Amino acid sequence: MNNKFLPYGKQSIDDEDIEEVIKVLKSDWLTTGPKVSEFEEKFCRYIGCKYGVAVNSGTSALDIAVASLGIKKGSEIITTPFTFAATANCILYNNLKPVFADIKKDTYNINPDEIKKKITSKTKVIIYVDYAGQPCDISEIKKIADENNLYLIEDAAHACGAEYKGKKVGDFADLTEFSFHPVKHITTGEGGMVTTDNEELYGKLKLLRNHGIDRDAATRFGKDASYAYDMKLLGRNYRITDFQCALGTSQLKKLDEFIKKREQIVKMYNEGFENICEVTIPYVKTNIKHAWHIYTILLDEKINRDKFFNSMKAKNIGVNVHYIPIYKFSYYKEKFNFNDKDFPVTENVFSRIITLPLFQEMKDEDAYDVINAVKNTINEFS
Repeated sequence: MNNKFLPYGKQSIDDEDIEEVIKVLKSDWLTTGPKVSEFEEKFCRYIGCKYGVAVNSGTSALDIAVASLGIKKGSEIITTPFTFAATANCILYNNLKPVFADIKKDTYNINPDEIKKKITSKTKVIIYVDYAGQPCDISEIKKIADENNLYLIEDAAHACGAEYKGKKVGDFADLTEFSFHPVKHITTGEGGMVTTDNEELYGKLKLLRNHGIDRDAATRFGKDASYAYDMKLLGRNYRITDFQCALGTSQLKKLDEFIKKREQIVKMYNEGFENICEVTIPYVKTNIKHAWHIYTILLDEKINRDKFFNSMKAKNIGVNVHYIPIYKFSYYKEKFNFNDKDFPVTENVFSRIITLPLFQEMKDEDAYDVINAVKNTINEFS
């Protein structure tokens, strides 16, 4: 048993990151200043898109992405149930109805064939999630959207640095959301970003981040600045600070290096589990670059996942479960009449899935500890 608890995810902060934050703390601008636009510009350059709007969380990014589309109240948005609550909550924030489509057996991403079955005259948007860092079947989903005149939002909270057909994720959908929570590839503490190539949507996103007000603090600062401003949309305060963006800009330089380190751990896991019949390792498509936000295994149906979870935790291995399907939550059960049986693949995957530790600070011996703990735990159940 390990003496020290190994979490499933953790940030990597070095002295350079800390120095960049300190510089901002000593400067005149702590929020809505030059570091915000610098982070946005450098992130867009990395992705290869035109516009980016940084906000205080990935959830806020999803909220303003949906809000910017100005969809009629009561309209429907199709998404996956196998995701974090924020993906569906952003639909509710905007007085819209979530419609869930089941996932694929191999990637656990939303199934395009299931999306087609759920389209009605009320459907206006598809939100697809790049589960674990593996891009969805984007070409197929875009074709469905084009044929039905639907907007596309990509939830790429897991997929910063991922690629689809040789192109970085962040420039395929009408709007793409990223998260910079500490367990993600790069962090701003809390934070998020929406990217787009649509100038009109970009303008709305900037308003929605800042109370719907048409002038930010920088344009109302200084000797010759006017006090006047107008509120054009009902926005919220989703602003991000300059010291967070200084951290983000510093972290961005290391993103590719961070992904390489994660890939090394994944390779060790795959090799360690390849001959264990009770474990299914992640399937990776050939036309993508996986960003490896999380590494999940699927346990044989004979093994009780929850007992396995508890046994691994007792060995100081910080396993997790991604995710409890959204339709299982009390709030969604009370508000909507979802039936678990409508999502057989999600149900099967959820009952068997375990997330193992994966982060760039992990050492080789940490990975071997996880592999041995999995093997020992499986033997306990055999």
